[in-house]
Amino acid sequence: MNEFVKIVEVGPRDGLQNEKTPLNLEQRKALILDLMRTGLKSIEVGSCVSAKWVPQMAQSDELYAQLPKMDGIGLSLLTPNIKGFEAALAVGCKEVAVFTAASESFTRKNINCSIDESFEKFADVIAAAQAHDIKVRGYVSCIVDCPYEGAIDPQQVAKVSKRLYDMGCYEISLGETIGTATPDRVKNVWNACLAELDSKVLAGHFHNTFGMAIANIYQSLEQGIRVFDSSISGLGGCPYAKGASGNISTEDLYYLLSKMGFETGIDLDALMQASHNISQVLNRQNPSNFATAYWQNQRD
Repeated sequence: MNEFVKIVEVGPRDGLQNEKTPLNLEQRKALILDLMRTGLKSIEVGSCVSAKWVPQMAQSDELYAQLPKMDGIGLSLLTPNIKGFEAALAVGCKEVAVFTAASESFTRKNINCSIDESFEKFADVIAAAQAHDIKVRGYVSCIVDCPYEGAIDPQQVAKVSKRLYDMGCYEISLGETIGTATPDRVKNVWNACLAELDSKVLAGHFHNTFGMAIANIYQSLEQGIRVFDSSISGLGGCPYAKGASGNISTEDLYYLLSKMGFETGIDLDALMQASHNISQVLNRQNPSNFATAYWQNQRD
């Protein structure tokens, strides 16, 4: 059997929260149901945050409650504080996520606190999750560059990642937030982190602002990383680069992994149907190179 690479689908949360067009609850539910038919094993449903600040994520707990729970498919919610965690707990969520950054400037701009203070904020979340046997995933933003302070020291990324793991996060997703990285710089980040943590607890989250995401994922694969975040139809722009693409598309990630001989568990027809449906709903062109070629071949 070929080696398995886990894809964590972040389109319904990280993708939609950065889309200009908010979807209603039924549209978001339809997207996730489409994704659940693809064979994806992990799907991020939404974020339990104030609708005042992130209207695209309104009623994420209600959305979670409405979804069917299926063996083999993990559904998660982002819960940046204890109030968000309690909302997730109330609807029976079995996995939550917390986030911080490797950049002090980004953390202050994004969540109005220092890195140390961000850990203090979600320490209660992790403790409560452990008390209820709920898994916690950690996110680290700005692992290569920060839009406010430039290059980030790989040792700082390793330090923050190790701290998340030691607090109880079972998996740490390292986010190349603004998409400026190249494989040589990604290699340096992984080298620093792999000196502190096993590759099994690390994941890559790459943005495609300058078209480097696939190259950076290839580099990560070479260093033993076997979990990657991606977004169906490349949902989500990059808020720090006007007009730029955001998350690597699940379609392009699937193509790379399948052609390299990795197993993903994904049904291609179902994936492309989900891709087509959400692109139609948003009335947008799909930025995925694979999707463009796939539909062209279907027409020819």
